[in-house]
Amino acid sequence: MEKAVDAGGPIRHEGAGSQSAFPAMRRGLDHLVHAVRDLDAGAALYRRLGFTVGVRNRHPWGTHNHVVQMPGFFVEILTLAEPGKLGEDGFSRLFGRFNGEFVARGDGLSMLILESLDAAADQKTFAAAHISASDVLRFEREGRRPDGSPVAVAFSLAFARCAPAAEAGFAVCQQHFPDNFWNPAFQRHANGVCGVAAAVLVADNPSDYHIFLSAFSGVRALHSTSSGISASTARGDIQIMDPKAFESHFGHRAPPVDNGMRIAAIRFKTRDLAAGRAALASGGVPFAEHIGRMIVPPGEALGATIAFEQA
Repeated sequence: MEKAVDAGGPIRHEGAGSQSAFPAMRRGLDHLVHAVRDLDAGAALYRRLGFTVGVRNRHPWGTHNHVVQMPGFFVEILTLAEPGKLGEDGFSRLFGRFNGEFVARGDGLSMLILESLDAAADQKTFAAAHISASDVLRFEREGRRPDGSPVAVAFSLAFARCAPAAEAGFAVCQQHFPDNFWNPAFQRHANGVCGVAAAVLVADNPSDYHIFLSAFSGVRALHSTSSGISASTARGDIQIMDPKAFESHFGHRAPPVDNGMRIAAIRFKTRDLAAGRAALASGGVPFAEHIGRMIVPPGEALGATIAFEQA
């Protein structure tokens, strides 16, 4: 049984912030939300991509999900299945309603969530940098081990806000019972994937998001090139590219960014590209080979670009 605890409090206003307002703490990638209209189709896609997909989970505010684990990182395949359960609590507003509105526009990558060791401290850091969107929100649910036995899992999240990025959500997540959540049995995949290389975002002017990215990731020294900016975190990179650079890196056009920066692609690391290639062929998933990566385009991957590359 899940329960949510909303600490309440006002929504903070976004602002330019100051690089001196936050400490140097690199928050590794924790998970990406792949929001879809049809959750069964989303789970089927990831199975066809060669992933082991977890069971359906339900949240008290109406979202349902399936989880695809790697060591320390997961993809949350998610839909708003029961909109009648939405309330005015923080999870309903910032997670349930946000993702419901996202899938009303189309499928795709809706949220980037980083690992937190102390959600309360991270929320204070976000407030100091003027990017906080919530106080700390906690929820618990029942999970399942591979043998089907129940375990408790609990998470505390602090949401961040980036303007303009109306179609991208951001938060950090602290796990309270990590040993009950992470399980090597769920992290073995036919495609050989062993981790995340990067989350890739697109914006017309990536440098406009320099202060936000640094404050959100905790990485002070961002890497800047003609393609955009990136933060090297404790687990994977966060890249912000302009549309032309995205097309050069992935071989197809970037999603539209009329509403500001958005999350466009996941880059997965695989131990064996041949195993990944075989898994995609077995699943009947069309892909292209491009600059050493296997690229599944958004038309085949429910609005996301999914890339596989050698670990």
